[in-house]
Amino acid sequence: MKQRIYIDTSVFGGHFDEEFKEHTIPLFDRIKEGEFIILYSTVTQDELENAPEKVKELVKSLRVDLTEFIETTDESVDLATEYITEKVVGQTSFADCLHIAIATINHADFLVSWNFKHIVNIERIRGYNAINIKNGYKQLEIRSPREFEKYEDD
Repeated sequence: MKQRIYIDTSVFGGHFDEEFKEHTIPLFDRIKEGEFIILYSTVTQDELENAPEKVKELVKSLRVDLTEFIETTDESVDLATEYITEKVVGQTSFADCLHIAIATINHADFLVSWNFKHIVNIERIRGYNAINIKNGYKQLEIRSPREFEKYEDD
């Protein structure tokens, strides 16, 4: 069974960013090979509205048969709000919290992000997952694209 990965907006932009493309492009190569099912949300769609055209083209290149489009629901808004209420992050990070909540509620195997301040951060991950467990959800694996690299055996 293919792993279902939620990719936040930073990963799409990272494909073209000098600092991040070394590790992002191999992830997208694996995506293009059909190794994963990509979860794509209304939050990501909204955030990419003003993105450069090349980023939008990357999104359009995702295989439809391997993409699940996810709407924002009251349940995801409530969970995202709880992350803020419990001070995992501040109120300005609501969109980041929505990414986490949507991935959690929709049983993503991983959430992939380059956002180290609000998402891929050990203290934040512990906070998100403590709230997830308290609310009956499973823990969410939160990783950077670098952790999806394949290494050749010696």
